Amino acid sequence: MDYVTPARLMDELEAVGRKKAALGARAMVLKGFLSGVLLAYATALAFKVSDGFAPGASALVAGVVFPVGFAMIVLLGMELATGNFAVLPIACLRGSIPIRGVLRSWGWVLLGNLLGSLFVGLLLGVALTEMFLQPAGPLGVKLVAVAQAKTHAYAHGGARGWITAFTKGLLCNWMVAMGTVLGLSSSSTWGKIAAIWLPITTFFALALEHSVVNLFVIPTAMLLGADITIGEWLFWNQLPVILGNLVGGALLTGALLHLVYPRVLGEGALEH
Repeated sequence: MDYVTPARLMDELEAVGRKKAALGARAMVLKGFLSGVLLAYATALAFKVSDGFAPGASALVAGVVFPVGFAMIVLLGMELATGNFAVLPIACLRGSIPIRGVLRSWGWVLLGNLLGSLFVGLLLGVALTEMFLQPAGPLGVKLVAVAQAKTHAYAHGGARGWITAFTKGLLCNWMVAMGTVLGLSSSSTWGKIAAIWLPITTFFALALEHSVVNLFVIPTAMLLGADITIGEWLFWNQLPVILGNLVGGALLTGALLHLVYPRVLGEGALEH
């Protein structure tokens, strides 16, 4: 059987957290860069293949397709900040790494994710517009529309819009971080892929807010002419979404699993 039981899974997560915290800054940035690249590819693919369907079918198609990027990240052992928002706190709560190790990893990996997302966005912009000589076509139109919805809609709502973005980020990373966790629940390649697909499809089909996806979508749309300023992008989307992703990953996934499955199961521990 290639299934990893929850108690063993927590030990695996602790070990992975230690390894992630021990990486050098260069390795974190490079692995983060590649994760940003793969998620950008997956996002563009999901937008491309789901265009033209009715809203419900479009969401489902996009949700089924998008996890290809996440699966590649997990199988290659790359670094994604949103997954690390859950894994590093588990190792920290179990006493394996200090809080400064958690924060160091989050910072360098997020930088790498940003660089990879921007790099693919620039290359895609060049490819879609023939070096900015032509309109970007249906995919470019989709990127612009999604990016403007991700900023203008929240700005229009004011404080309620900001809280909405935060909440969508929280709900998103509760599932994304669960995908990272479930990626260790099997020792086989196909088992890992199947386990990953479940929560990642759920978050993307529900159109929730993922900070690394947005590092690709919004700057790329701005490059293609979206009516969005840097301040609007950062304040009305990136900031609340990152904070929501952090809470969803660190508290609702990492800390909650730590409470349910402590290192030594006591008499009152939840074993099922």
